Amino acid sequence: MNTSLPLFLAFLATQIAAKPSASLKNPLPAKAYRVPKETVSEESGYFSIIEGKNGKLYLGTAKYGSNAYLVEFDLREETMGIAVDAHKEIGTKATGFAAQAKIHTRNNVGESGKIYFGTKQGYPQKGEVRKSYLGGYPMWYDPATGKTQVYPIPIKHQGIISVTPDESRGIAYLSTCSDERPVESAHFLVLDLETGHYRHLMDCRHMYAFIALDHKGRAYHPVLGGDIARYDPNEKKLSLIPQTIDGKPPTPESLLAHENSHPINWDFTPDRKSLYAIAMSGNQLYHYDLMASEKAMRGESLGKLLPHAAQTDCRAMCVGPTGTVWAVVLEKGKHLHLVSYRKGDQAPRDHGELFVSNPEYTPFKDPTGKALPWHHGMKTLPNGKMTPLYHMGVCEARNGSVYVTVIYPFTVIKIERKDLQ
Repeated sequence: MNTSLPLFLAFLATQIAAKPSASLKNPLPAKAYRVPKETVSEESGYFSIIEGKNGKLYLGTAKYGSNAYLVEFDLREETMGIAVDAHKEIGTKATGFAAQAKIHTRNNVGESGKIYFGTKQGYPQKGEVRKSYLGGYPMWYDPATGKTQVYPIPIKHQGIISVTPDESRGIAYLSTCSDERPVESAHFLVLDLETGHYRHLMDCRHMYAFIALDHKGRAYHPVLGGDIARYDPNEKKLSLIPQTIDGKPPTPESLLAHENSHPINWDFTPDRKSLYAIAMSGNQLYHYDLMASEKAMRGESLGKLLPHAAQTDCRAMCVGPTGTVWAVVLEKGKHLHLVSYRKGDQAPRDHGELFVSNPEYTPFKDPTGKALPWHHGMKTLPNGKMTPLYHMGVCEARNGSVYVTVIYPFTVIKIERKDLQ
């Protein structure tokens, strides 16, 4: 079993200790669903969650040293099962660091209904070398047929962190990750979905990059130092454009232009005319108008996620089907909050602190009463309420409910629409 620390402990400079206070000021109930145990090794997963056009959720798992799985969650039946066994589809039995250890991508859905994702490396153990990992594979899964398409490794020894399709042009955009620190390699590429051939655009050197598309089909990728790489598929032209926030270059405090880069969650609205962003440790929501300028990314501050928090951590952010922004935010020393923003709001809205309404959803102890390993991510408060400590992904479904992935154990929690009014 891999004993390396997962992503949320990798960034020591921005890590927020999860030692929640004794009570919830504004409790927000969430129903918990256990992700199948056979799809994980250390009860973790990442940003990988999306709703398909069939009304089912698709999320990626991490099984270090072994395999990665795409799990399908039937929201109506409230059941989960394996949709894609990555190693089976690739045709490999690699183990250890050579394995495809996780699906870390922000999943995306094509116009066809196909789910686009990719595989990524885990963490090398003592005696293992990074070159033993051959590289990650971009894939799509078609829920209508059950078919999975696997594409070749684009960059040797690097995993896949982002796959964004543009099926109207027969292409998808990729970002890779080398997992080096403090500055890693992150290649921006175009994949021909029919031939499997790649066009290399540039090494952006920005960690955990998500690729966004605008209404003209142009693709955006963050670049180390704060600029944005924009690729126009019609002109086949790559441009490097600056960004501004409230008319000025981004400040160091914003973490949008960090010398080593900083994890930034991007997502675009359904009409692809706006882009929202949150720097993981920034406690601020930003909006970019993709209609505003050809020469720059012009952003604006929309306000703090949690106005009274001294320090925050936000790994989970999405834009839902109605254009609503959803974010799960950890306040240092306290709890996880669900925050939203709708166009026209004066500031982000805090819906409350999450707790699990069905704490018996999975065992936390073995028959002898001993705590199960990797189950430390749920904390029972003195008042009996169970609260999750670590968040990863968020998705608003078309039924109006919001689904969040939390870890230790790997769990999906559902916040119902009626509790979000």
